[in-house]
Amino acid sequence: MAETINRALQLLNMLQAHRHWTGTELSQRLGVTERTVRRDIDRLRELGYRIESTPGVAGGYRLEAGSAVPPLLLTDEEAVTMAIGLRVAATQRLVHGPETTLTALAKLEQVLPVALRRRVNALAAVVQPVGIGSAPAVSPDILGELALACRDHERLRFTYTSASGETTTRRVEPHALSPAERNWYLLCWDLEREDWRTFRVDRLDAVQHTRVLFEPRALSAEQTEEFFRVAAAWVRQPVETDLVMDLPYDAMREYFGQWGQGATPETDDTTRWPVGGADFRETMYGMSWIPEGVGYTTDLAEPARTELRESLVRMLAALDAPPPPRRSSHPDS
Repeated sequence: MAETINRALQLLNMLQAHRHWTGTELSQRLGVTERTVRRDIDRLRELGYRIESTPGVAGGYRLEAGSAVPPLLLTDEEAVTMAIGLRVAATQRLVHGPETTLTALAKLEQVLPVALRRRVNALAAVVQPVGIGSAPAVSPDILGELALACRDHERLRFTYTSASGETTTRRVEPHALSPAERNWYLLCWDLEREDWRTFRVDRLDAVQHTRVLFEPRALSAEQTEEFFRVAAAWVRQPVETDLVMDLPYDAMREYFGQWGQGATPETDDTTRWPVGGADFRETMYGMSWIPEGVGYTTDLAEPARTELRESLVRMLAALDAPPPPRRSSHPDS
């Protein structure tokens, strides 16, 4: 009996730690036959755990929400409190990062009955850290789904609406999920574009799990953080311009790295790159990063164009003029 109980608890832990298991995988992990796995699944169902089973080659088992909280040794109030705390912790980058926090949240909400989930959503709408309330609304269900896909290395399909309003269907290998500034971002390898992409989660819809697993591509923590930093900075600015530089697209992307996002090939030998800032000074700063010796043109509009020209004329005059005399030092200094 003790062996059966221990095996059932091990099975429950596996079901809570992974979205989907085949019967073969469970029997191999537990060291028993698939028939024994089916009997253990039935025991867990008798205890109140709703376990979905699907037939076929790609079939298997997964936990689903039930009509009551299964025996997790938590009261309703404790379960709701934990879910709210995990949501707040995720937005504050606590508990070893938002992805870990969200997977814990998804595991908990996976077994919450509908009534308790409504309470969590209602409380989450008013229990928010400073600054988060002004951000676009993000579905907690989608956040949980994305976090689990990142953890399980499962390919996803979803629709995405860009800032310009264009809607596309994307097939991706999700890598990491993080809050940056006031938005949530998902970092993925885009299978169609064969490159890394970051997506605003609030612009993401119709998430579909493919159940196709992938081998994660190598990406350091520093590179991941840089992608999120670039994504957070990539918003419309009061002063924007397109620069067309005399540099092939591949060479431009190699030089700028993640900061080359948004660039497009203009011709075989030139690249268009959008630059922006709060005023003409920040736009000028972006222009200054174009590699030495590379010519470029700009469509910077007025009045920023005149303001930038006047500032550059004064800078050139200052550089051409003799340097001012050095400040004389005082004897007692």
